Amino acid sequence: MALVLKDRVKETSTTTGTGTLTLGGAASGFQSFAAIGNGNTTYYAIVDSAAGAWEVGIGTYTSSGTTLSRDTVLESSNSNNAVNFGSGAKDVFVTFPASVAAAPSGGGGLESTFMLMGA
Repeated sequence: MALVLKDRVKETSTTTGTGTLTLGGAASGFQSFAAIGNGNTTYYAIVDSAAGAWEVGIGTYTSSGTTLSRDTVLESSNSNNAVNFGSGAKDVFVTFPASVAAAPSGGGGLESTFMLMGA
């Protein structure tokens, strides 16, 4: 399916471990991951503020069960590996990782080459 980015997508999850997250519904003032569309991939971030743990990656949203798989970890507080999240609420949101962004060069244009998806 397609890689989809949407603004103001944020949910919570109490899922533990390193696997697929079960999403708990949109945070107040935000839309849910349903905006991404069933079977589509997106860039995500997971933050466990209480534990100081975080992860940024590429995941796939599934509407049945409202889950987000953690397909590729781009960066994390666990040496860029999947974080083994403990109990408690985590924030899960759509992001645009710096590792895939193109930035203006000093000459005013975009660099002719840039890294894509952390490659």
